[in-house]
Amino acid sequence: MTFEPLSRPEITTNVTRGAARLLSHLGYVALSEVTLPNGRRADLMALSKKGELLIVEVKSSVEDYRVDRKWPEYAPYCDRFTFAVAPEFPQDLLPEGPGLMVCDGFGGAVLRESPIGPLAGARRKALLIGFARLAALRSAGIVALELDA
Repeated sequence: MTFEPLSRPEITTNVTRGAARLLSHLGYVALSEVTLPNGRRADLMALSKKGELLIVEVKSSVEDYRVDRKWPEYAPYCDRFTFAVAPEFPQDLLPEGPGLMVCDGFGGAVLRESPIGPLAGARRKALLIGFARLAALRSAGIVALELDA
């Protein structure tokens, strides 16, 4: 029996699903495809029990990493930032500063904790309200992508 390699969209879906499951196991709740106030879209934005905001950038391939350099623009909107990649991704390509998760469609593991860079109080409040409103809209079946923070 032979298996065909997964396409980039399939890898992205699997890594995103596994990262969300891992985050849930770690006590976070996550939303996918969140458009931030600066117009950038986070693959996952998660909220911890302590109120910390984490943004996860999923990288499905080396090409995806090399052409997409927007991830530094997420820092003003989270306490922590991490990459999530598939097990076969060459991890040595990623910078050492952010956190690192390796995930598949079933879960994952944190290989490197992301450092904390606390948000200012006013920005945290606006983002938390935006996160809660976005989650509520989605739970009501309303298609929403943007934080109204």
